[in-house]
Amino acid sequence: MTRERLVEAPQDFEGLRQAILERRSELPKRLMQVAAYSLDHPDEIAFGTVASIASSAHVQPSTLVRFAQHLGFEGFSGLQLIFRARLRERNSSYEDRLKSIEADTTEVSENVAILNGFLAAAGRSIETLAKSADPDTFEKSVEILAKAETIYLIAKRRAAPISTYMAYAFGKLRVRNVLVGTAAGIDDDLVAMAGPKDAAIAISFSPYAQETMGQARALAARKIPLVAMTDSAFSPLAESATEWFEIVEADHAGFRSLSAGMALAMALTVAVAERRRRHKDER
Repeated sequence: MTRERLVEAPQDFEGLRQAILERRSELPKRLMQVAAYSLDHPDEIAFGTVASIASSAHVQPSTLVRFAQHLGFEGFSGLQLIFRARLRERNSSYEDRLKSIEADTTEVSENVAILNGFLAAAGRSIETLAKSADPDTFEKSVEILAKAETIYLIAKRRAAPISTYMAYAFGKLRVRNVLVGTAAGIDDDLVAMAGPKDAAIAISFSPYAQETMGQARALAARKIPLVAMTDSAFSPLAESATEWFEIVEADHAGFRSLSAGMALAMALTVAVAERRRRHKDER
């Protein structure tokens, strides 16, 4: 099989991720499917075989090879080396300390072992966000939200605690906001009230809440600025966002942490309030 296009292969995971994002509009459907799977399941790409990865991604093995060649690699093994290098880089002294915590669970009770497991997952989540958060995206998001007359907060299911906290914190900081989540079932009507001087924050993680996706698309169609928190570049929420943050939460015993999302929410809330205060003082 010949290479589909002559491009220079990315040298690291961040370069690979950027290449995928830049070319996603031109990727055929099956290659897009592999791209989404690779960013959502990087560890599986690093450790799996072509057959096992293809099965999990619901594509043919040849599609994985085509995807790698589309990005400039000779074959899938070259692409896989990037994912394995990412794992080696993540194996820092911080990760070693977390592994030590987990290893110590053999010396403690079952209850304390559960506590240690969730603490370790929370730590991993925070560490991942610390490495991946883009300062420019944060600055632009703060500016968007600080200029808004009203901030609409949209989240459902697992993401709901994050928006609820932001509503509480914004209220304490005297930042006008609307928490979209009513027992009366008028959430779409609330979102429809957002005007050109407002902005919104939408939060959703896989499996994505369809109501959140629909409200985000409605806001984007009306050109209302939207800051999103989600878990993949291929999330439907990212497509509607003016600015968006990728949050990959670690899990323990099948329960995913909210630690990184909550930390980002706290930082955004305080930074927006501080920017608004400075703008007021400048006037």
